[in-house]
Amino acid sequence: MRTTLSIIESLIFLILAGVHFNWMLGGKFGFDIAVPTNEAGKRMLNPGKWDTSIVGFGLLMLGLFFLAKGGLIDVSLPAWIDKYGGYAISAVFLLRAVGDFNYVGFFKKPRTTKFARLDSQVFSPLCLLLALIGLFLSI
Repeated sequence: MRTTLSIIESLIFLILAGVHFNWMLGGKFGFDIAVPTNEAGKRMLNPGKWDTSIVGFGLLMLGLFFLAKGGLIDVSLPAWIDKYGGYAISAVFLLRAVGDFNYVGFFKKPRTTKFARLDSQVFSPLCLLLALIGLFLSI
């Protein structure tokens, strides 16, 4: 069970990293719906190539972390990262799922924008799933 969950968690992170690297290289797939907007359609963030590359690299590292947590790759991590890293990652994704009470998360205010609908149906539930799997793998 732990191995399967490690693979699922890692695959999600690796796929998300690939999407971010695609955006970094100029790809447009899904970019217009991945950024929160207000009701008037104005973007609340304007990420550039540097921003998406940092996020992509971070997601890649998270994918590798959970492969290591599941014993699927042999990586020597500092003891404190091995012990507390999964909890920290889970906390970050739980906070993302809850949101900022404005534009992202389950408790966001705008509900009718394209991003808001996808955030409620896909992005926030995915973050909650990542948080729960990460927590289970860290126990």
